[in-house]
Amino acid sequence: MASLLTELGIDCRDPQALAGFWSQVLDYDILSDEPGLVTIGPRTRQATGQGGAPIPAVLTFAWVPEGKVVKNRLHMDLRPVGTSQAAEVQRLMRLGARRADIGQAQCSWVVMVDPEGNEFCVLSRAE
Repeated sequence: MASLLTELGIDCRDPQALAGFWSQVLDYDILSDEPGLVTIGPRTRQATGQGGAPIPAVLTFAWVPEGKVVKNRLHMDLRPVGTSQAAEVQRLMRLGARRADIGQAQCSWVVMVDPEGNEFCVLSRAE
């Protein structure tokens, strides 16, 4: 037996704005939107059996009063689909992300932060 990752909760100061950013990044839809709590996910979510395709996780953004103060202990890695890493980084910057230097030195991924300062990485494109 094992568990399926079906949801990732993200604390934030502005759930509507951050959900809007990430829905554009991931091409997700807003599934629910209530005061202080917004959930986004893929347009279709397919159940899976043992050995089947994974259920894409939804992201839930929950309002908290405090801002982010230290580096994330958990972050998302994104792999561009149908485009280059450089082009995807530029697209994400137009959406409101920015590059981050967290002392990563030279590596094959690009570290970025979302509008609330949460780190994530853009990996090299899959071949």
